[in-house]
Amino acid sequence: MDGISRRDLLAGTVVYGSSLWLLLNVPRPLAARAAAESSRPLVLTERSWKTVEAITARIIPTDHEPGAVEAGCTNFIDKALAHEDAALKPVYKAGLAGVDAVSRKRFGKPFVTLAAEQQDDVLLAIEAGKADGWPKGDVPPATFFEAVRAHTIIGFLADPKYGGNRDYAGWRVLGYPGGGHHLGGYSPGQLMGKEKITAVWGREV
Repeated sequence: MDGISRRDLLAGTVVYGSSLWLLLNVPRPLAARAAAESSRPLVLTERSWKTVEAITARIIPTDHEPGAVEAGCTNFIDKALAHEDAALKPVYKAGLAGVDAVSRKRFGKPFVTLAAEQQDDVLLAIEAGKADGWPKGDVPPATFFEAVRAHTIIGFLADPKYGGNRDYAGWRVLGYPGGGHHLGGYSPGQLMGKEKITAVWGREV
């Protein structure tokens, strides 16, 4: 959004709080098991899946590198909501209804049918908590946006076993080779950047 590069956004996620980086490493055994079994939706309906996917596509858009859609961030979110992050299901239910309400108020159409620039306009208003048309309730617009943004970034960067980061899309974008355990650890030269590292997807970085 607004011309910020994907790499800059992801490398700078610390600005959203160190808790985001902690969440990247939170064990999610139930979500991992569900992701391994199937990519079918467990919580999201067909309609809400499309809306979540459209939102993630604007948070980490696709250009010359893969974005949230290619990385399967919506699948990660669905599996997280079905298990370890089930407490956020009411936030998503209210938030997705709110996104469409704001979209219809501003542009007369549901979010998924808007042009990219219009979708950005809606999301920026929601992020700022100034979303005209947002239904009254217990879930403020900024609260929903913070949740879906964090989930999108985590789904892009977390281990693929949790349902996102498909084909190591997020790790490829950042140039992260994956944990060194698959190689028996890294050599001193690799740690110092003097030697190449073979990434988990088979290429040297």
